[in-house]
Amino acid sequence: MARNGTTRQSFNIMIVGQGGRLQYEAVLFLASLRTISPGFQGNVFVVEPQPGPNWTKDPRMSDDIKEVISDLGGTIVPFESVHFGQTYPYGNKIEGLAALPAGQPFVFFDTDTLVTGELATIPFNFDRPAASMKREGTWPVEELYWPGYTAIWKSLYDKFGLEFETSLDLSQPDEYWQRYLYFNAGWFMGNCPVKFGQRFLEYALAVRDDRPDELVIQPLDPWLDQIVLPLVIHSFGGGRPGPELAGLDGDITCHYRLLPLFYARESEHAVGVMDAVASPNKIKKWLKNYDPFKRMIYQGRGHKVRAMFDQNDLPVPEKKLRNKIKSAGFWMR
Repeated sequence: MARNGTTRQSFNIMIVGQGGRLQYEAVLFLASLRTISPGFQGNVFVVEPQPGPNWTKDPRMSDDIKEVISDLGGTIVPFESVHFGQTYPYGNKIEGLAALPAGQPFVFFDTDTLVTGELATIPFNFDRPAASMKREGTWPVEELYWPGYTAIWKSLYDKFGLEFETSLDLSQPDEYWQRYLYFNAGWFMGNCPVKFGQRFLEYALAVRDDRPDELVIQPLDPWLDQIVLPLVIHSFGGGRPGPELAGLDGDITCHYRLLPLFYARESEHAVGVMDAVASPNKIKKWLKNYDPFKRMIYQGRGHKVRAMFDQNDLPVPEKKLRNKIKSAGFWMR
């Protein structure tokens, strides 16, 4: 049974696997899932971009890592980078959705996510898409001659014929970034990856190639996926996640992004899970080949970073946190 007494739902997970950092993160994600969430019975699809004109180097994972991923229960699914690729790798999460089985509920996770609790206890409602609220007000960017939050966001809703007013959090003041629907694209979910991906791609290309006038001085890189994601979710009748999804970016999953940030600010439980799932030799032998993992996890640099901060009184915004880690010489990515 799920947390509210409803029946557990079957769903698939999608992460992106790519040569370099992401392939090691994929191993860690799967190791944490299999260790910490034995109740999850769905498939884990590791979508992998294939070589092509949009990649200057082969983006595929190494054969050894693919074997480890398969041993951990991941299904590697290739896809073609038709519209994005090297110039915008965040587009992998958009184009990769088409590689999943149509009509089957899905949750996408950024590969730099650690599973820290039982996913099967979360009462997902896949007919009401949602995404991560673990975000800062990174976009739109306040500029000297910008038209303001309302004008920028409304222009996007108008472009796609969506109702703007119902997306607003009216408990937040006008022209304050949290009033407007804005997500971190670290996780999102829906009831059909193909339909979701088609609309995600349609909206992303339309904004990239023909932005509204209100966005003329706004940066789209790297924010394009997070600009478009609220529009996609709203178009399918979704919105901000309710309390039933609080375990995502809570006690069930941890989107750590970069290990120095993880050790600086995440919970003792999450750090304990990281140390536990990374310790078996069959996992360690692969993760230590990636230098940030070797130094932060296995050589103790992560715990040195953690000792620099009071986790109940962290610097805000994140930039201050990063700068303090960098000044101590412990920054890695």
